[in-house]
Amino acid sequence: MSKRVLLGLALVLALNGVAVAAAPSAADRLAQAVKAYEAAGAGEDDGEGGADDASRFKFPPVGPKADADRKALLTSARQALDGVDLAALKPDQRLTHAILKWSLDERLEGLSFDEARMPFSTDGGFDVILLYRANGMHLKSEEEAKQWIALLAQTPDWYAANIANARRGVSTGFVQAVPTAQAVLDRARRTAATPLAEEPLLAPLRDLPSSIPADRRAALLASGTKVVTDRVAPARAGFVTFMEQEYLPHAAKSLAVSDLPDGARYYAFLVRRHTTTTMTADQVHALGQSEVARIRARMEVVMKQAGFQGDLPAFIAYLRKDPRFYATSRQQLLEKASEIAKRADDQLPAHFGTLPRLTYGVRPVPASIEQGYTTGRYFGGDPKTGRAGGLMINTSALDQRPLYELPALVLHEGAPGHHIQTALAQEQTGVPDFRKTVYFNAYGEGWGLYSEWLGEEMGIYRDPYELFGRLSYEMWRACRLVADTGLHAKHWTLDQAKACFVENTALSPTNIDVEVARYVSWPGQALAYKVGELKILELRKRAETALGDKFDERAFHDAVLLNGSLPLAVLEAKIDAWIAARKR
Repeated sequence: MSKRVLLGLALVLALNGVAVAAAPSAADRLAQAVKAYEAAGAGEDDGEGGADDASRFKFPPVGPKADADRKALLTSARQALDGVDLAALKPDQRLTHAILKWSLDERLEGLSFDEARMPFSTDGGFDVILLYRANGMHLKSEEEAKQWIALLAQTPDWYAANIANARRGVSTGFVQAVPTAQAVLDRARRTAATPLAEEPLLAPLRDLPSSIPADRRAALLASGTKVVTDRVAPARAGFVTFMEQEYLPHAAKSLAVSDLPDGARYYAFLVRRHTTTTMTADQVHALGQSEVARIRARMEVVMKQAGFQGDLPAFIAYLRKDPRFYATSRQQLLEKASEIAKRADDQLPAHFGTLPRLTYGVRPVPASIEQGYTTGRYFGGDPKTGRAGGLMINTSALDQRPLYELPALVLHEGAPGHHIQTALAQEQTGVPDFRKTVYFNAYGEGWGLYSEWLGEEMGIYRDPYELFGRLSYEMWRACRLVADTGLHAKHWTLDQAKACFVENTALSPTNIDVEVARYVSWPGQALAYKVGELKILELRKRAETALGDKFDERAFHDAVLLNGSLPLAVLEAKIDAWIAARKR
């Protein structure tokens, strides 16, 4: 039926007093898709402090029914998007459409693999979400304290739902490899053995504001302690038993995710997910090898600037062993990280046109999870609830935490890295809520690695050793491309995967072990950093070449950051449009 006939029919119906519902506008259809997407749990707490005010006192729904409900909502959102006339949308609405389309396709494809069957890795999981959430949690009232205690009381149900998912993984062969299962079991045992006096989950109750009467504070702490003893502790012990008796005996003998049922197709998806590109594992592997060669050549130059007379392996051995490059106490390491963070803050206005209102602090990784944990991490804050961002520093194994690598780590995890990107995204106005929290790995981790590069322009690296530390960190990310694809697509051993790091970086043996274990248990994620950084550098070079004297670094950074996290193709289109507008 032609559009003219339809219009005529509508007119006849209207003249005869029959109400005719107007077709939804493009903006309405987009709003419908956004609503369904957000209802499906977009931006749910990832366990690392990302919960907003509404979700920090509840667990996200878990289990086959919850996933089926999510799939229905996401499918509804995707169908609504298909009918949107892009030409009828405003520019920022078109950007929302592009972000939403990519995210919907990625989430729906992920659900098709039933990834919930693997609810933990060496780097995190359902069993540490409360520990992460407690870190930096400020309870401002008695009511909030009661909500926190009520959340702790739900721990047995949370554990049971996730263990049920893991059991489905065992029954279908979709399981983590033996080294990962062992590491998770070790973590579960340490967490279960946490003394009450050191229990991180009680820290928010120990730090209640003085506006709450002392007797009420004591009663709330006692109530929370009882919940931890009666509810949390048995759940933790049950998880240890499950890992010992059911999971570890059936863990995968192969390290390669591609050896799991439908694993080759799954790894190809993970490569696309984490790079937000159409690259194949072989293409990523080749890119990694090329970057390793390029970075190694510059490392040789910086080594000579340091006055070292030997070869690169000897220089790396020297850096790993000389005690002057290592902190002698946990507090010293934290203080050094804090000093670097403030020097970086001092330079931010010269390089950024817009800075977030939210601040961040330097904190130690919780002692109960520091063993086997990465060297540093950023936990997002929330200005609504009074929680600053957190630059988390692993203060264990001090002889494995070289100070010459600390500037690059601080720049990446703090400012101008994850804190600036995350906080600016949170502070967007006039956009759907999901755009404030959605996170694409290639963009976010690419920005973090770009921030390490930017540290040279900011004057953060004060001697050849710290500059070599930056290059070692960049080499680390290049080796990730080689190691992750080697493990999961080429069936490498752990020793083969570690070789690139041992031969080309100044990373300590402990850090190398932890990192490679992470790549085994979290396939594909490690590919995001270098792919994203290279795209941002490519776009900067494109802008500098096209704009010449009109190029403004501060405006470029605003163009990259002020729309929140983006798939790389969407970012590229955005920057091309920005360049075209600046050329006029």
